[in-house]
Amino acid sequence: MPQRITIAGRRAACAAAGVLLTGLLIGACGGDGTPTVRGSASSPPASAAQGTLKEAPPLAESLPETIKIPKIGVSAPVGTIGLRPDGRIEEPPLSRPNYTGWYKEGVTPGEAGPAVILGHVDANKKAAVFYRLKDLKPGDLIQVSRKNGSVATFAVERLQSVDKDAFPHKKVFGEQIDYSSLRLVTCGGAFDPSSGHYRNNIIVYAKLVQGV
Repeated sequence: MPQRITIAGRRAACAAAGVLLTGLLIGACGGDGTPTVRGSASSPPASAAQGTLKEAPPLAESLPETIKIPKIGVSAPVGTIGLRPDGRIEEPPLSRPNYTGWYKEGVTPGEAGPAVILGHVDANKKAAVFYRLKDLKPGDLIQVSRKNGSVATFAVERLQSVDKDAFPHKKVFGEQIDYSSLRLVTCGGAFDPSSGHYRNNIIVYAKLVQGV
């Protein structure tokens, strides 16, 4: 397990780094496929009425291993990503389109604070793991299986589409909160053929509603 700093220290480091999400700029403008659905019979419902979802207390630290989003057919491994030497965030490899990356300088999903998982919208002219992220609605559930055997279940609170030049780094990576939040990030908006990148980022904000 990599050397970790305290939760407060990690939050401060995230906010101070001014993380640039250029690692998520994707040249390929695919969309001719969808992620494979690999849910289990014991999975909870894909969504629930938002009014019935209650915030769950934070969990202890444990590394994420897989992420499932039943509503949009996502079942994917979670690896770790950090910062490159130039201060920009690393990206999940385009050679593995069904692969996500947890930002390892932040808290683990389920801990108090904002945990961040990134994934591509498309790769090699085909849909990637977060291709349908924009289709999520408040109340949809996200399950993160963790190394200690627990599963942190989050409910979507809201989605945000922002210009990459106005990405809210401090809020996504370094917001000072005492509850467990998960943020999923991918590319979105219009594709700019001149730069070979999408103009926006899609951000999903979710809160912990169950940890077992």
